Amino acid sequence: MAEILGDQKVQSEVLEGLSMCVNHRKWFADFAVPYLGDHPIEVSAGMGDYAAEWFAQVPRMTVSEVEPDRLVALKERFAADPGMDVRELMLPATEPGDHSAAVSYNVLEHIDDDVSALRSMGALVRPGGHVVIVVPAFNWAMSPADYATGHVRRYTKKSMRKAMDAAGLEIVKLHYANMFGLFGYVFTTKILRLMPGPGKLVFVYDRFVAPVNRALEKIANPPFGQSVVAVARVPQKAQ
Repeated sequence: MAEILGDQKVQSEVLEGLSMCVNHRKWFADFAVPYLGDHPIEVSAGMGDYAAEWFAQVPRMTVSEVEPDRLVALKERFAADPGMDVRELMLPATEPGDHSAAVSYNVLEHIDDDVSALRSMGALVRPGGHVVIVVPAFNWAMSPADYATGHVRRYTKKSMRKAMDAAGLEIVKLHYANMFGLFGYVFTTKILRLMPGPGKLVFVYDRFVAPVNRALEKIANPPFGQSVVAVARVPQKAQ
């Protein structure tokens, strides 16, 4: 993958904290489920927590990483699953793929040339398949935690649409998610200047806030949120 900057220790602590967020993970995993098809690929799978959710829904899946320690950990985690392929992947991808979908959560914000990264993800997917992206929202919410984990930007719906259009992908769905989470993130990381990671705040958010947030956002998409969720289709005609 294109180089992802940031403190590896901080990134690992953030991933560890996210692994505790079972309710949040199931909520966000469900955004991609209708678009996975028969053989999706996750780009930069981290610890494999989302992949484990999606693998229960599909006959075959590929997870990819470029960071060596995480690649080894993924191979160990899914060693007993014959339907799960683990591979090293660097963007821009040098070869086309035949996957039913490409899914990438909280990755694009680390990459300088996000349009090339999106174009490469689209190249991994057969025509008519989907690219599903989740990224953090709003540049004004950039905090020391963003910089420490290597974020080069946050997104709005407008900027995500612009990047998808430039990559030749057709937007199917685009919305904000996790409205309450945005308030919590700004308060803890910009005001209290804390780093995301395992702890009581994560437990409280996942146990009490995330389920309420999910229920409310099932009724209507919020006008803002901590994340931008984007689903795009790979055009039937070759680019």
